[in-house]
Amino acid sequence: MSMLGVLRAPRQVVFGVGQRRALGSLTAALGSRALVCTDARFGATEEFAELVGLLEGAGVRVTVFAEVLADVPVHQVIECAALAADAEPDVVVGMGGGSCLDLAKAVAVLLTHGGVPSDYYGECRVPGPVMPVVALPTTAGTGSEVTPVAVLTDPERVSKVGISSPHLIPHTAVCDPELTVGCPPALTASAGADALSHGIEAFTAIRRPVSAELATERVFVGKNTLTDTYALMAVRQIAGALVRAWTDPTDMAAREAMMLGATAGGFALGTAGTAVAHAIQYPVGALTHTPHGVGVGVLLPYVMEFNRPARVPELAAVALAMGASPDAAEEDLADEAIDRVAALLAAVGIPATLADLGLPADRLRWTAEQALGAARLVANNPRPVDADSLERIVRAAHSGDRASLRQASGPSAPDLTTKEAAR
Repeated sequence: MSMLGVLRAPRQVVFGVGQRRALGSLTAALGSRALVCTDARFGATEEFAELVGLLEGAGVRVTVFAEVLADVPVHQVIECAALAADAEPDVVVGMGGGSCLDLAKAVAVLLTHGGVPSDYYGECRVPGPVMPVVALPTTAGTGSEVTPVAVLTDPERVSKVGISSPHLIPHTAVCDPELTVGCPPALTASAGADALSHGIEAFTAIRRPVSAELATERVFVGKNTLTDTYALMAVRQIAGALVRAWTDPTDMAAREAMMLGATAGGFALGTAGTAVAHAIQYPVGALTHTPHGVGVGVLLPYVMEFNRPARVPELAAVALAMGASPDAAEEDLADEAIDRVAALLAAVGIPATLADLGLPADRLRWTAEQALGAARLVANNPRPVDADSLERIVRAAHSGDRASLRQASGPSAPDLTTKEAAR
C-alpha cells in the first residue's frame, strides 16, 4: 500500500507552563484590535483579567464577549459578530474550553466573509482565509486550538452541525497546562475521554486510496502516516496521566501530559477525522443533555469492539501505547486495548452504558438513524455501517453487552480501494 501523509496545523504552537504570558506579544504581532471570546466562568477569574492585561499591555485594544454557552448555540455566533462589528477587530482570541475556541473560529469566518453560520455548514464551504485566530485552551480535551472545525448547535437540527475548513485552523495556539489546574475532576474526566477518543478514532479511521486530489478535496482525509504519530502520542500521554490528573488536580506533570495529549489528539483528528463514536454521540447528547466527552467515552469501547475485525494491528498498537506487554500476540493485544480503554474511563467515573446516561430504551433505533445522518463521521469509520449496524452498536452500548458486537460483527471490511472510492 502506498504511503500517504497529510497534516494541517497552526502557524505556530507555543506549549508549556507559563507560556500564556506570551499572549500579548503573540497577539500584537497579528493585530491591534482583538475580540476576546470566553465564557462567564473563565471571564470572572483572575487568570482572565491577567490575560486581558497582557493584551492591553502589548498595545492591543480589547473587546470582550464573555457569554459563550456550552455547545455554542448558533445564535451566539451571530450576536458576537454583531457586537464586534463596531470594534472592527483584526484578530480574534478564543480563551476557554472547546466551545469558546469554536465560537472564536466561527465568528472569524463571519467577520471576514459575512453571511450567517449556515452558509458555511459542511466541508470546504469557507471561501478563503479568515482573520487570524489565537486559541488559548483552558481544558485538555477538544484539541480545538489546532483543528479545522467549529461545532455548533442549531435549533433547526437535532444533532450538532459543523463548519469544517482548513481556513478555520487558528493562526496561533498557546497551550499552558497551568490554566487547566482549576478544572474539576468531572470536567477533567470528560475532556480526557474526548481527547482519548480523538487519538483512537483518528488512528483507526478509514484509510483512503492515495491520490493527488485527496488533500484538496477533503478536510478529513482518514488515517495516514503523519496523523498516526500524533494519534499514538495522544493515547500514550492520556493513558499515563488521566487518572493522576483526575485524582490530584494540582499534579502539574499530569496536567502537562494531558494538555500535550489533547493537542496531539487535535492534530490527529484535524486531518484524519473521527468516526462512529462521535456520530452516535450527537443524537445521544441531544437527548440526554450530557457532556460531549462523557458520551464519546461511553461509546468508545463499543465502537472499538465493532471495528476490531478491520483494525487488529492498530488496536494492538493502542494497547502497547497504553502499557501492554509487547510479548503478547497481536489478536490478544487488540482485545487488551479495548479492555484497557474501558477500565481507564471507568476509573475516572465515565459511565459504562448509554442507559446510565439516561438514553430512553425506546429511542435506540432513532439514535442510530440520526447518527447515520452525520455522513462525514460515518464515512470515516473503518467498517461500513448502516442504520442496522449502528443500532446494534447503540443497543450494545445501552445494555453494556460488548460481547454481542463480537458475536454479531460479521466479516471484516477492507479499506477502500481506488475503484470503490470513485463510486
